[in-house]
Amino acid sequence: MQKLRPFRVVPHLPPRLNALKYVAYNLYFTWNHDAIRLFHRIDPDRWDQCQHNPVLFLGMISQKQLNEILTDEGFLSQMDRVEYEFKRYMEVTHRYEHNLEQPTDFQVAYFSFEYGLSEALPLYSGGLGILAGEHLKSSSDLCVPLFGIGLLYQMGYFQQYLNSDGWQQLQYKQNDFYNMPILPLHDAGGERLGIELKLGNEPVKALLWKIQVGRVDLYVLDANINENPPEIRNLTSMLYGGDLEMRVRQEILLGIGGARAIQALGRTPAVYHMNEGHSAFAALERIRQIILQHGVSFAEAWEAVAASNVFTTHTPVPAGNDMFPQHLMERYFQGYAEELGIPFPQLMGLGRQNPDDSNEPFCMTVLALKLSNYTNAVSRLHGSVSRKMWQNVWKGTPEIDVPIQHITNGVHIPSWISHEMGSLYQRYLGPKWTEDPDNERVWERIDRIPDSELWRTHERRRERLVAFTRQRLRQQLINRGASRREIDLASEVLNPEALTIGFARRFATYKRGNLILRNPDRLSAILNHSERPVQIIFAGKAHPKDNPGKEIIRQIIHLNRRPDFRHSVVFLEDYDMNVARYLVQGVDIWLNNPRRPLEACGTSGMKVTPNGGLNFSILDGWWVEGYNGENGWSIGAGEEYTDYNYQDDIESEAIYSLLEGEIVPLFYERGRDKLPRGWIHKMKLAMKSLLSRFNTHRMVEDYMEQFYVHAAQAWDALSADGMAQSVALTAWREKVEKAWGQVKILQVDYEQNGDYPIGSAIDITVDLNLGPLEPSDVMVDVYYGPTNPMGELTEHDVSPLKFQAEISPGVCRFRGGIFCDKTGSFSFTIRVMPFHSLLNQPLSMHLTLWG
Repeated sequence: MQKLRPFRVVPHLPPRLNALKYVAYNLYFTWNHDAIRLFHRIDPDRWDQCQHNPVLFLGMISQKQLNEILTDEGFLSQMDRVEYEFKRYMEVTHRYEHNLEQPTDFQVAYFSFEYGLSEALPLYSGGLGILAGEHLKSSSDLCVPLFGIGLLYQMGYFQQYLNSDGWQQLQYKQNDFYNMPILPLHDAGGERLGIELKLGNEPVKALLWKIQVGRVDLYVLDANINENPPEIRNLTSMLYGGDLEMRVRQEILLGIGGARAIQALGRTPAVYHMNEGHSAFAALERIRQIILQHGVSFAEAWEAVAASNVFTTHTPVPAGNDMFPQHLMERYFQGYAEELGIPFPQLMGLGRQNPDDSNEPFCMTVLALKLSNYTNAVSRLHGSVSRKMWQNVWKGTPEIDVPIQHITNGVHIPSWISHEMGSLYQRYLGPKWTEDPDNERVWERIDRIPDSELWRTHERRRERLVAFTRQRLRQQLINRGASRREIDLASEVLNPEALTIGFARRFATYKRGNLILRNPDRLSAILNHSERPVQIIFAGKAHPKDNPGKEIIRQIIHLNRRPDFRHSVVFLEDYDMNVARYLVQGVDIWLNNPRRPLEACGTSGMKVTPNGGLNFSILDGWWVEGYNGENGWSIGAGEEYTDYNYQDDIESEAIYSLLEGEIVPLFYERGRDKLPRGWIHKMKLAMKSLLSRFNTHRMVEDYMEQFYVHAAQAWDALSADGMAQSVALTAWREKVEKAWGQVKILQVDYEQNGDYPIGSAIDITVDLNLGPLEPSDVMVDVYYGPTNPMGELTEHDVSPLKFQAEISPGVCRFRGGIFCDKTGSFSFTIRVMPFHSLLNQPLSMHLTLWG
């Protein structure tokens, strides 16, 4: 073939319409209803056909249409308003300063394997990506100095369709980056900006692109370039595609390549935030760069890196964490370990709970936990599950003290709320619902909205959902080769006035998409009630290798073919952000029934609340924190089972009973004005109790105030003067580790009178042999709390003991006490740990003395 010379054709708009292009290349439009309506106004059908991709859309507008809108004064006025608001938003220059002593003056690099920003950029598969995208959106709104790092997938995640038997099929669509809201990056000389690395002995080049998310930049790496051989170009082909070796290669590109991209961009973040373990190799590369720049050792660089890394774990089961066998790690990291200045077995130990177990695979989550002093789970219950699951990383540490906190996920409300409901909020709540959504006082104003307006607004969205479902179902049946009769029946499915239940999520077996189908005849009676009909809309994808998940989808399709389910049960294929918006904006009930405690958080249910939907869920993930007995319904009371068949019987029975006895009657209980006042009251209770807490503004503020600020301060302190403090801290650590074997608790004295009156204090004195260590090298605490009948602590407090004197050479006395402010049976012990003013995670030393 003759040599092909590439060139690019871009939309050409008359100067008067340049604002359209300006807005199109920033994903700010995805959460600005005026901007969306602007594109929709030009050509509604084509806007939908383009998957709401404004760059592709503008390239398809005919000259005739351009001429028409140039003479449409109403359109031009609307465009000018959108441009003005967009520029005003982008020109805000102040840094985040909420609850801080001074505004932030540092940057955060946020790594994620996927980003769900818009259906126009299919770089996501599900919840992890949506959460990452909304982390960026709220960071933009809040002026958090953060930027993202990810991969640019040529085909993204698979598109789903079902065959005639209802079995999930996969197809992949090539992404045309030049017709998407994404920009190629160039260096000062005009050449494409990129990075280089090695996969074992294979050289890899990747180019950088930029996605603008409001005020936040997302940089993505693209290995599908001519300079790379086919097997390298495939690195950024599919999200979650390929085998285990493909996964480790992709994660090297994300982590090591991402850290090198930061260097190439000239950005100097103080904090690295790794969203899930996929990007944990970034921490190793950050260490390598510091070693090269400052000539320090691995241990000295590790101090500064771990102190300024943040890691979020999303997975509540060990099998869900990426693990690689030693032979794969040897292939790709034998030489890299030499660059780090450590033996390969030491590198392997960083990814093992037991570094000395050569049979244990290398776990990306363990690597991230060991290289991050700030770690969190994504809900309160998930925090408890994670501390138990990863306790051995901090062997000997009580489960409750394992340093994994929780920051509960949230949703970016403007990205999911319907235009109609948003307008209602604007009228009665004012602009604060978008600007300050975590302010409880904002949502207390919900009661100002007349019941009739709230209900009519929600009803319109249910009608839109039914119309969308019928249209999409019709197309699904055509694609599947269904009969003309089946296709015609698609226009009759669902009832726009019936109670509508939504179930949409990844079809993993633990999420139990078929639980409500366990007793089909009883379900049929509920759905087909002559006066109180109910209907269910399902959507979701099973992982390509999850055949049991695919079987659940198949069961739904086959059930739908029964005459008594044909009009009331629908499965929507190819679940994406667009389908999700229609569902969360239109359903009355959001059903969620995972096996507790396997739902780390689950944010889909959070999206229905601002749209007037109610949650009906197992007490798992976020719903444990959200449910207050009045703002929705719980399935069970938080029980956990070992007999799954018995569990499914009990919890499916609970679903049917609540539908029959509470939910359906409340929905259809109407007054003379035809309004379901009791249901609307519950809608308002849910809005008032949930919206201020379960949003990404609150979540990002938690990350900023609990993690980012402290991690940045640690980085500044440890990296100053050529890493001088990091070097000093490493030397101190080595001194303490060498001397710790000599530290002994010699005596514990306190008044042992049996019973202590409430309000009294117990005076405690502890004598320690510190050997060559100084009193300032240790932290001595009374570790105490109430005990159960087995004599075990059920919770604990810590009371520090202060150094009093050196009573003999190497022996020091510490004194303090416990204040008795509660009655009951209590116990205490003494805990001694290393202490240094710059050591922000003493448990990382694995040196704790009890006595």
